[in-house]
Amino acid sequence: MEKSDRFSGYSFAKMGQSEGGGPSQLPADSPPSKGVRKFLHDNLLLIVTISGVLLGIIIGFSLRSIDLNENVIMLISYPGELFMRILKLMILPLIVASLIAGSASINAKMNGKIAIRTLVYFVLTSTFNAFLGICLVVAIHPGDPGMKHVNDINADNARDVNILDSLLDLGRNIFPDNLFQAAFQQAHTVYIPVDDRLVDQNVTNSSFNDVSSHVRPVEMVRVIRYRSGTNTIGIVFFCLVFGTVLGTLGERGKVVLDFFTAVFEVIMKMVTGVMWLTPIGVSSVIAGKILAVKELDIVMSQLAWFIATIAIGVFFYQLIIVQIIYFVIVKKNPYKFYWGLIQATLTASATASTAAALPISFRCMTEKLKVDPRVTRFVLPIGCNINMDGTALFLATASIFIAQMNRITLGFGELCTVLLTSTAASMSSASVPSAALVLLLIVLSSIDAPTQNVSLLFAIDWFVDRIRTTNNMLGDCYAAAVVEQLSKKELMACDGANYYQETIGLNGRTDNGDISSKGSASPDTVIVDMSLHAQNYKSDIIKT
Repeated sequence: MEKSDRFSGYSFAKMGQSEGGGPSQLPADSPPSKGVRKFLHDNLLLIVTISGVLLGIIIGFSLRSIDLNENVIMLISYPGELFMRILKLMILPLIVASLIAGSASINAKMNGKIAIRTLVYFVLTSTFNAFLGICLVVAIHPGDPGMKHVNDINADNARDVNILDSLLDLGRNIFPDNLFQAAFQQAHTVYIPVDDRLVDQNVTNSSFNDVSSHVRPVEMVRVIRYRSGTNTIGIVFFCLVFGTVLGTLGERGKVVLDFFTAVFEVIMKMVTGVMWLTPIGVSSVIAGKILAVKELDIVMSQLAWFIATIAIGVFFYQLIIVQIIYFVIVKKNPYKFYWGLIQATLTASATASTAAALPISFRCMTEKLKVDPRVTRFVLPIGCNINMDGTALFLATASIFIAQMNRITLGFGELCTVLLTSTAASMSSASVPSAALVLLLIVLSSIDAPTQNVSLLFAIDWFVDRIRTTNNMLGDCYAAAVVEQLSKKELMACDGANYYQETIGLNGRTDNGDISSKGSASPDTVIVDMSLHAQNYKSDIIKT
């Protein structure tokens, strides 16, 4: 009888004697290969991706001295535009297939536990990033009142945006009224002016000349409208429910589950091909952005301290805080895990979009880092929509930065408001470039800070967005690793049920006769984690 496939690094073993009469042996790891040729073979895509990033920077700054017209800059950016379009093309089928296949492969109770652990992790890390941003901006104090008149533009109707509308829009998008419309449109709240109305409805035509004294000021009213863009979070919610119910159907739903599993595998093979376009696409995107920014040196020098504050916060969290979290919970080398995500990190930084880097993140997590695919298919699509660690840090830092520019002193209560508002706003943001600038208006309104100075940040957001997006992407991947570790016992139990159905439940007997005809498990049949000593798991006996 054929045994079941190996489930996510877990397998099943017989305690005591092996078939040859000796003690059972855990498979030994193959010795690490040494040599330049092996290193180049294993990291070729990473090397060419890094080369693409460096090439884009060199081309961008080298050509800035030449006064290129818009058409030339557009042609330089064109390969990068096509590269991003190809990546975005695969996002929707990848999310649908991964979530349905992932949630259907484990039972509903297990889905609930993974979902709770994932959401708690996302909320805690986003809150910590907002707190970190507040601490850094207060300590460094990058806000200079002399800068606030540079590029000062009036932000019309900025105060009409508030956190309530953002959270309500999040709920409307989680529960779309049309699944097909959700594939290309999102619901959002806008404010439109209404016609002047008369206070006194009894005003007659004879007194029309005095109507100006009865006219109210122009009012703004809320209207729910739709804008272009995939409602990813609504599709995520539907797929989670669909996959969970599909998993309860057993054999009747196997055909549908096999279909979505095959779709996921096809998309991942397509991603492997697209990866070889990464050097050209990344270099084109970076060079085009550098060439498109006017007066780059002036803008960077004026806002250098703000950029430095964001960068310090992002890299402090990436290189220290999240590594400590990984080491404490997973108990493995965190920097080896970090190195395995370098290619996805570079892609997320170049495209300034967690969603665009999602296909490559999947490939790194499943093929290189061997994280349980049932967890990655569940956590990564959700994370790219609601887990915005870098955005939370940016919102907290930018709002206090603008308050410092306007000599506004924020007390403890206002800082707490910034903390909570930044966290809530970041989790309602879209995984698209520069979405944080719209959310920044919400945070500024909550502390009654002027919103017209937001225009200052537009000149550098193309750069800052690429820094903070790496935090967003890495936060999703580390969350998957942490949730996998916290859910290990449940995943092993799920593996045990599958193993029993495939190798024991079919005829009630294994090849060596250890299982009785009634299908009861032998007392020495246990689930073991191959990364640990088998003796630690003698208590995990499968009972029927």
